[in-house]
Amino acid sequence: MSTIDFQNKVNALAPMLNSFAYNLTKNAEDAKDLFQETAFRAFNNKDKYRPGTNLKAWLFTIMKNIFINNYRKKMKANTIQDNTENLYYLNSGAVSITNSAESEIMLKELHVMVERLDDTLKVPFMMHYEGYKYQEIAEDLDLPLGTVKSRIFFARKELKAMIHARYSQLFKYRDKAV
Repeated sequence: MSTIDFQNKVNALAPMLNSFAYNLTKNAEDAKDLFQETAFRAFNNKDKYRPGTNLKAWLFTIMKNIFINNYRKKMKANTIQDNTENLYYLNSGAVSITNSAESEIMLKELHVMVERLDDTLKVPFMMHYEGYKYQEIAEDLDLPLGTVKSRIFFARKELKAMIHARYSQLFKYRDKAV
């Protein structure tokens, strides 16, 4: 098939391709870009098209694959990747915050609050407090990494609630004084 014949057939299918592109993207400008990319790839790969087969299906497949690849790129670009090796950089020094909790909450009381936690939360929390990494805790307790992170998060949340319940009056008076 000559290039001119191929171009004529693609041009004849252009309205259907544009319509399909708009149905995929739901945006006129994105649809034009998708159609252009499809036409470009079709002409670059014209030698891969076998005459006598369904050109419309071939072009629609190219368009659909381009759309899917672009969609995946967008989703991947929106994904935040955490490369911190499962560590929190709480004390990185980038931001310094004065913490007067040691003077306001006695350490013994804090230990009592930790002891009140359910063992499923307390054990991973204490291991993390003692310096174990999330992965080490997960392996040691034979739990998935996400479960370990969740349990430590929920332990912190419960401790914050206990502290707030016990010392809410102190916080209320301190905030008024400041």
